[in-house]
Amino acid sequence: MAFDYKKEYKEFYMPKGTPSIVTVPKMNYIAVRGSGDPNEEDGDYKKAIGLLYAIAFTIKMSKKGDHKIDGYFDYVVPPLEGFWWQDDRYNEDTVMQAEQPGMREKMQGIDYSRKADFHWISVIRLPDFVTEADFCWAVREATVKKKQDFSKVEFLTVEEGLCVQCMHIGPYDDEPATVQLMHEYMEREDYELDISDERRHHEIYLSDARKTAPERLRTVIRHPIRIRNNT
Repeated sequence: MAFDYKKEYKEFYMPKGTPSIVTVPKMNYIAVRGSGDPNEEDGDYKKAIGLLYAIAFTIKMSKKGDHKIDGYFDYVVPPLEGFWWQDDRYNEDTVMQAEQPGMREKMQGIDYSRKADFHWISVIRLPDFVTEADFCWAVREATVKKKQDFSKVEFLTVEEGLCVQCMHIGPYDDEPATVQLMHEYMEREDYELDISDERRHHEIYLSDARKTAPERLRTVIRHPIRIRNNT
């Protein structure tokens, strides 16, 4: 039976619907960076997803070709994920309204009503046995076979470390309510938010939005945190 990361690492992919603290180790990803509204038809985000899956399945199906990867075992391609941010951070109105639901998320540069202003790194996790050399082979292989430009695809290593996370059930636009619960829990447990240019708002998509009703979408939301400095 193929190795399924969602089942084998439930602490990272299947959290409960209540917030929890988790330490996320270093992981390697196939990644594409971009900006703009993810819902735009034929937009950069949807094109990026196509690039990611083309490389992911080139690596997965390498077992049938001449390129043999040391330590390879059969596996289910992990779910699509994304790191998200917006350039502007603080303004007087958001600070004054910081206690309103969802406003703390705006203060960290995420305003769900301004989708055109999103910046994102869309990613799919790589199995640990895949080296950067194997990744480069897959890019060359996909470029030749699909006659497509994969120059935007990169090998990315991320170590998220200490985070608060929660399973969000429902439309993406309703995420601020779950984020608010995460932040309240984090503060009760004596942590503080640590979103920065290196540590981002992170989402893991467990549902296919093309086939799933919005109210049934399952998304893991994860935010970086640190122990509160009370001095």
